[in-house]
Amino acid sequence: MDSFDTPRKLAAEFLGTAFLLATVIGSGIMAETLSPSNTGVALLANMAATGAILMVLILIFGPISGAHFNPAVTLAFLIRKEIKPGLAITYFVVQVLAAIAGAIVAHIMFGSPLLEASTHVRTGPAQWIAEIVATFGLLATIFGCVRFRVSAVPYAVGLYISAAYWFTSSTSFANPAVTIARSFTDTFSGIRPDDMPAFIAAQLIGAVLATVIFGWLLNPKGKA
Repeated sequence: MDSFDTPRKLAAEFLGTAFLLATVIGSGIMAETLSPSNTGVALLANMAATGAILMVLILIFGPISGAHFNPAVTLAFLIRKEIKPGLAITYFVVQVLAAIAGAIVAHIMFGSPLLEASTHVRTGPAQWIAEIVATFGLLATIFGCVRFRVSAVPYAVGLYISAAYWFTSSTSFANPAVTIARSFTDTFSGIRPDDMPAFIAAQLIGAVLATVIFGWLLNPKGKA
């Protein structure tokens, strides 16, 4: 990854995040169109597309930028001092802009308004705790694989997110950039803008907790 310069890293983060959001929102629109009366089937289709694209995108862009596509992941690596602050801040900006761009592309493909405020209510302590759990688990997956089997990261992340769609009450956003972009779509994947800040706060809490706990857990006793 160090052989790639900053512009290429940022381009990789932009393309990867944009494709991720185009998939999350686009597959949600397609799923809801094909199964308008069966939310379970729609969620299954949305989950399958998201888990699959994550594996592909990490395989493509991981060697270039690390394939963060997620401010919570970038924050975790910043805390671990594995990314410089200046680059981390730039990643944050690029990820959010790319996520919104991906939402716009999905809307264009399906003939929807370019951007529209979501009316999908997603709030309450149960969903906030779910987002802490979802993000904690995502970072645990990344840290564990990086420590013991780095080649498994793409598959483990895709599988984890696929599972977390179903075992969390929030359907596992686990990504502040994704959350922001999904507030601009009044489709299957949307989240009401009023509900967005609490989701992002929960995601950041989950990321910090995972970074601290796995920083201890994966460090052998007595090793500096």
